[in-house]
Amino acid sequence: MPELIQPNKNKPGQHPIIPTNETVELSESEIKQINDALHHVPFASGASIDALKIIQQHRGWVSDACLKALSDHMKVSTADLDAVATFYNLIFRQPVGKVVLHPCDGISCDLMGGKKIRKCLSKKLGIGNGQTTADDQFTLIPLPCLGACDKAPVMIASEKLFELMDENSVANILKDLSSKAGDKS
Repeated sequence: MPELIQPNKNKPGQHPIIPTNETVELSESEIKQINDALHHVPFASGASIDALKIIQQHRGWVSDACLKALSDHMKVSTADLDAVATFYNLIFRQPVGKVVLHPCDGISCDLMGGKKIRKCLSKKLGIGNGQTTADDQFTLIPLPCLGACDKAPVMIASEKLFELMDENSVANILKDLSSKAGDKS
């Protein structure tokens, strides 16, 4: 019988402890999409990012068990897949909220008030960087330079770029994202 997941009482907004002895099987849909990606590359390792993104698209994040199942399917070592997953900052190796907020923490955004925006997001959500709200609605993960320096400060969330942010716009953005995340459940 698998071990029960117990909540971590020490950190508010933190996800439950994830068992490491979990095993999973890839779904038919995941296998089909991964095989399609594999057909476009000469070596299986060349499809690593695409395969990881497929797993994440279906499951929300890439667990150790999913990494092992993917490794077995692709015949690419778990270590190589984990190296790609932990390098690429848009692959999540732990559970995240329905909406992942990526405020820019690059120098241009910081010069234009980005630090205040990140502090405001953190305060309004009651979480720090890398944490998820207790209701699993939002996860806050700043990223370096989002490449929209002329519109600083910026943030990416739900595949949308929010530009020229200020502290007054944060509440409206969170309200809008929260209502859209509610539609996804």
